[in-house]
Amino acid sequence: MTVHAIFQMRIDTPEKLAEYRLVAAAALARHGGAVIAASPGPSPIDPGGRLTDPPGMVAILTFPTPEAAQAWIADPEIKNAHALRNSAGIGQVWLL
Repeated sequence: MTVHAIFQMRIDTPEKLAEYRLVAAAALARHGGAVIAASPGPSPIDPGGRLTDPPGMVAILTFPTPEAAQAWIADPEIKNAHALRNSAGIGQVWLL
């Protein structure tokens, strides 16, 4: 069953995020993952929304299974890629 994940981040160090982008696709591909869409400046469209501090980066990821998504996060061979992403700012990956 294909699953999606949402990645959102407040970017503190743009150059670190740029470095992460160089290795992100390969790290995702190790577990069948891919980026469906990404935006460095998401725009809110709900005028009644109450979240007022939009993230600096949002991406939608896809994985073949929930287990593949978990394996991507837990993979010790790409821990440096995750560390690079985390050094770019405050973020979270949400599995849907």
